[in-house]
Amino acid sequence: MSRFAHPAGDRHAEMLPHERPPLAPADLNRINPSIWPRTSSRAEGALTVGGVDVRDLARDHGTPLYVIDEDDVRSRMRDYATAFAGSEVHYAGKAFLCKEIVRWLQDEGLGLDVASSGELAVALSVGFPAERITMHGNNKSKAELAKALEAGVGHIVVDSYDEITRLGYLAEQLGKRPKVMVRVTTGVEAHTHEFIATAHDDQKFGLSLNAGAAAEAVRRILALPQLELVGLHSHIGSQIVDTAGFEVAARRLATLLVQIKDEHGVVLPELDLGGGYGIAYVDGDEAPDIKELADGLREIVAKVCVDAGLPVPRLTVEPGRTIVGPGGITLYEVGTIKDVEGLRTYVSIDGGMSDNVRTALYGAEYTAALVSRSSEAEPMLSRLVGKHCESGDIIVRDFHLPADLAPGDLIAVAATGAYCRSLANNYNYLPRPAVVAVSGGVSRVIVQGETEDDLLRGQL
Repeated sequence: MSRFAHPAGDRHAEMLPHERPPLAPADLNRINPSIWPRTSSRAEGALTVGGVDVRDLARDHGTPLYVIDEDDVRSRMRDYATAFAGSEVHYAGKAFLCKEIVRWLQDEGLGLDVASSGELAVALSVGFPAERITMHGNNKSKAELAKALEAGVGHIVVDSYDEITRLGYLAEQLGKRPKVMVRVTTGVEAHTHEFIATAHDDQKFGLSLNAGAAAEAVRRILALPQLELVGLHSHIGSQIVDTAGFEVAARRLATLLVQIKDEHGVVLPELDLGGGYGIAYVDGDEAPDIKELADGLREIVAKVCVDAGLPVPRLTVEPGRTIVGPGGITLYEVGTIKDVEGLRTYVSIDGGMSDNVRTALYGAEYTAALVSRSSEAEPMLSRLVGKHCESGDIIVRDFHLPADLAPGDLIAVAATGAYCRSLANNYNYLPRPAVVAVSGGVSRVIVQGETEDDLLRGQL
């Protein structure tokens, strides 16, 4: 581990729920401030976020409901802007993007990463400066590249030889000269799930450093006068708490920078180390301290460049989950409660894998709690499940709820601000929930929930 790495916590100790230390009833009412939104508290037993009682949210907006703590999200944007002063911070829009989030980014002075023309359209629709946008994607279409060029996005991260040819042709046709970066697959093995590790050679993203593909991509870009090569990009994965991998990636990228200087006489001025920093989802998780992370990354980049005899490039980072994840919760109403004798109690809620597919997709873990009231009942081993026609429709696999849980109670799942609404779907024709921002005791809809009429619209 690097000096600023953090352990993943004790949830990986392979301990079964019945083997863990027994919980007291009071434990079930506790709100862990490292997991729940920064403005969370219990008032008369019920959870409040942003000064708003969740019972009022359920009454006014219905359930399931995504709730975003605006003060939490804005404060994390400011944390990054302060910690990385002098560098570039671009929010990874794939985590969760809507017009209001883009407005917050603009207010707080951050840039934005987009990965499709749809995400780009959201940003442009509210007047976000195109020069503060970076376009990503492993298979950008001609239409997407043309839209990015016409908008004047600040950077395009190229991901393949085909894209270099495609982008060069379009740039010439449109009379543009975009700034481009090469996405380099550095071969770093990030300590995360297979489906969210993105720097090993055998996957769809980037151009391999080890195989020489990244160096060849540089040659092809430099041969096209209509493209301006300004730097290298790397992204080693997501939900990473052991940041030693970033040091390895930076060293390998420095090796390529030296090769580019020696072969072409070109010194690239920018280095983008991506994002993927983890957050706390359950007790025992530890997330990197942002200032410590920033100081460590700058130190690494400076050292590897000095060691390589290069000027220190401008550093860019791309946080997504760490900005919007902790400030979001999902609110559900309890429906069926089914006790499976000798095993656990299945608690069914009015949403499921249509509003949070992460548990089914790659085994994500969450903290959930009864939030419409407090309880002094004994803990009950529970599994929080959705209403979809899949046995894998699980939100929280094993945790404890009070034994007096009843239909109509409200359950909240913490740290759902990232990738839940982004990955939401209409399986079994369930409408996607609304997104509500809360701040100063006021709630307001920032993304309307779908209706059954919305689901039928467009069908012939």
